[in-house]
Amino acid sequence: MTGADHVEITVLTDIVREAAKRYMYDKVAARRIQVKGLGDFVTEVDSDIQNFIHAELLKRYPDIQFLGEENGEQNVDFSGTYWVLDPVDGTSNLIHDYHHSAISLALMEGVYSVKCVIYNPYLDEMFTAVKGQGAFLNGKPIHVSTTGDMGMALIGVGTSPYHRDLAASSFTIIREVFERCADIRRSGSAALDMAWVAAGRLDAYFEGRVKLWDCAAGRLLIAEAGGVTMNWEGQQIGNALESSIVTGTPEIVEQLQNYFLEELHTA
Repeated sequence: MTGADHVEITVLTDIVREAAKRYMYDKVAARRIQVKGLGDFVTEVDSDIQNFIHAELLKRYPDIQFLGEENGEQNVDFSGTYWVLDPVDGTSNLIHDYHHSAISLALMEGVYSVKCVIYNPYLDEMFTAVKGQGAFLNGKPIHVSTTGDMGMALIGVGTSPYHRDLAASSFTIIREVFERCADIRRSGSAALDMAWVAAGRLDAYFEGRVKLWDCAAGRLLIAEAGGVTMNWEGQQIGNALESSIVTGTPEIVEQLQNYFLEELHTA
């Protein structure tokens, strides 16, 4: 039995749901903001949720390492078993009371995500997956869409707001995709974009740069829902702390990959 085998997904959903209930709706704490960089914020809500979840996980699974957005690497052995947490994915949305943020938690073994939870408390939508057992929304199976025609595809996009140096290339690609697809969406939460891909609400999602805690849960969810995830060069993301990302139905991802390769070769 590995370190991940004794972790029950229902325990994770209970912890995440309780964290959201305690802290996510605190509008005063959401406005206690530390500015880490242009467009890069951390609120008291982020810190409170991370501290609560970390403490609860540590009580139950003291042998499993922890990586959270608000504490950095902290000597994690990435060849072992470890948690990856984004306490609030969509912090800017939270600050503006936009009601589109999520708690994203993944359990990883080496380069693989093996269990995950993404929770949107505003809609009470709990997305879960265990490797090899399918993807679920509030306990019901979900699957990526069957869209293969780019002209019919609804594509989620991210603008990599912490990397303004990528703006020119990102918006060039976004424009090229927009000219070919049915329409695009920018939600401000990579975790929820990926959850919506898994549920078939979006046909694909891409962004020039995301962190491991943004995508560790979502990519397992999408894989278990029948989709694929890779970086813009067509490689597996593994446990890279930062990467480009494209994910969705296999047919749409293949077409998007061609656009990215063209842009990368001409950049």
